[in-house]
Amino acid sequence: MSTHAARTALENNATPAPAKSRGFLHIVRHGAGPSALYVLTYRRADARNAVPRPALAEGAQALIDLLDKIGVDFRVREVRDALEDILRLGSANIPDLWLSDEEMVEKGLVES
Repeated sequence: MSTHAARTALENNATPAPAKSRGFLHIVRHGAGPSALYVLTYRRADARNAVPRPALAEGAQALIDLLDKIGVDFRVREVRDALEDILRLGSANIPDLWLSDEEMVEKGLVES
């Protein structure tokens, strides 16, 4: 098999990556202390027809676990600042989340 044929075979098997949409995650805290509830809603910046489906986290550890599952990078300063705002003010936005339609459905952030 020639090098050209091998490269062509690899290119034909490659599937294009799904298009990702830019959005932000809006988080609202209800209550205080260990029994606080957190409601997360993913909002697309392009405002397409996807209906957001709020996700619920019961307690701070559940919130951290859910954010990790969604793919939030805790090393980013805006994310850390947003978490501080949630504790101090009760709500915040985590900006610049890029998710494909499939990822949003898979993570339960939109109605399927």
